[in-house]
Amino acid sequence: MTTDQAMLFTILFFVFVFLIWGRWRYDLVAFVALLVALLTGVVPRAEAFSGFGHPATVIIALVLIVSRGLSNSGVIELLARYFVDAGRKLATHVAIMSGLAAALSAVMNNVAALALLMPLDLQAAKKSQRSPSLSLMPLSFASILGGMVTLIGTPPNIVVSEIRGSVLGESYRMFDFAPVGLACAVLGVAYVALIGWRLLPSARQVSTGGQALFDLADYIAEVRVREGSPTIGQQVRDLDELAAKVDADIVGLIRAGRRMPGVARAIEIRAGDVLVIEASPDSLEEAIGALGLEYVGKGEGLLESDALELSEFVVGESSTLAGRTAMDMRLLYRYRVALVGVSRQGKRFLDKIRKLVLRPGDVILLLGDAERLADATTQLRLLPLADRGHRVINRDKVWLAVGLFVAAVFAASVGLVYLPVALGCVAAAYVAFNVVPIRDVYTSVEWPVIVLLGAMIPIGSALQATGGTALIASGIVGLSTGFSPAIVLLLLVVATMTLSDVMNNTATAVIAAPIAIEIASRLGVSPDPFLMGVAVAASCAFLTPIGHKNNTLIMGPGGYRFGDYWRMGLPLEILVVAISVPTILTVWPL
Repeated sequence: MTTDQAMLFTILFFVFVFLIWGRWRYDLVAFVALLVALLTGVVPRAEAFSGFGHPATVIIALVLIVSRGLSNSGVIELLARYFVDAGRKLATHVAIMSGLAAALSAVMNNVAALALLMPLDLQAAKKSQRSPSLSLMPLSFASILGGMVTLIGTPPNIVVSEIRGSVLGESYRMFDFAPVGLACAVLGVAYVALIGWRLLPSARQVSTGGQALFDLADYIAEVRVREGSPTIGQQVRDLDELAAKVDADIVGLIRAGRRMPGVARAIEIRAGDVLVIEASPDSLEEAIGALGLEYVGKGEGLLESDALELSEFVVGESSTLAGRTAMDMRLLYRYRVALVGVSRQGKRFLDKIRKLVLRPGDVILLLGDAERLADATTQLRLLPLADRGHRVINRDKVWLAVGLFVAAVFAASVGLVYLPVALGCVAAAYVAFNVVPIRDVYTSVEWPVIVLLGAMIPIGSALQATGGTALIASGIVGLSTGFSPAIVLLLLVVATMTLSDVMNNTATAVIAAPIAIEIASRLGVSPDPFLMGVAVAASCAFLTPIGHKNNTLIMGPGGYRFGDYWRMGLPLEILVVAISVPTILTVWPL
């Protein structure tokens, strides 16, 4: 072992230790490791920040921006409207949500897919009065499994593809991962839906984790029936079932500025009517999409920006709004923000929202663009609540967003356009058409992952350049002397999967992919089975909450403990190994 190899192994050892310890963020650990490698000379100065310009890093950043665009345009809401129903039995709900998560993860980043579906799952748990822990872990595992199907579904696939391109001259294409990934995803999701969720500890099944997300009382909001709405011609009572499905309650109707008697149950709805709805901000957005409604202020043409946000504020004693109405303050005309909801300790009121005298302690929901909301916050002396991620969906652009994405995937799949260029064109088009507002471009990117990858790629390259990967490969081949290459592949898959459980899966792929190529070279066989084995194994981190970010995301809302993951995850990892190795050897012969 040379001095450079010893130094790199020492650096990687401490990276593993600090990542498992979890005291420091993984991006900081990786960046400090890169600095140490530069100071000791094991990574050349010319390669210092090459990882930040690496195609894998660029692709991951672009995938996250594209995922934001698909979310903003209402694609996920549209799917959820048909697939999510809190009235279903738990087993059916888990099966449908897991299948949907896997399908979405195949065409977008799996972290983004989980982030979009998790609020829907939490809502379904609340409506069914059950613990979200029963369905959140299956949802997370299914999203991880689905990401293995395509190149863009999960970062390890992108890393493995680009390492193959840099070493062997040709990267994998979009659906080269599909035969193996699809086999693992289908059988893995079947396990998750039929058996996995039943293995969770009974104590966690009655957990109240995630309930804090719903502690705030629902808002009373007013929304207008727009032209072409499916509600036109129906009576208010006809909408009860659909409103309940999105966790909203229609409590009144306003016509020509006058509140109809009672809750107007038998009145036939017309275009231009205003429905009074009791709902949370997210449920209000769902109701607007499902019922063909629009916010009152936006409908008057005074809120012209496509990049509108919902923000929650508390009216304090010193607020200018205390003791006054939105109409008195001319909120819409003076500040270009609309008061769309008021929460008053769960109490209902008969006054129109814009004519309601606001009191200290009221929680209000304002609609506007970020700059206008910030100005109103300061000038009206409002107390902003912590951002709960409420979004205003731009549903008019749903098919534009889908069309651009499908065209890019097709162009990249048939080799017309290099994948990063295709995704870059989609991201640019989303910005140009305001599907993703310009200010959201950078906030869409998971920068800690980008820093992790940018820092680890030069270290991985140095490990290969100094012969470190060859040394590791030699050790693995030596341990399996006398066994067939298939057994060596099995050992590599198990070792990579174990490593991925205790450190970030992207970093695992960066380290393991060059080792896979070196092992194949020493055995005199094709490197593709070993690279595919690394891609599958690096993605399958099911034993701990730290191996994959999806597992970390669900830990708090699901009320899980560190030791809960292996109960459901260990059988799944065994299943993936049993499925993936034979499938790889069939599709990618040695």
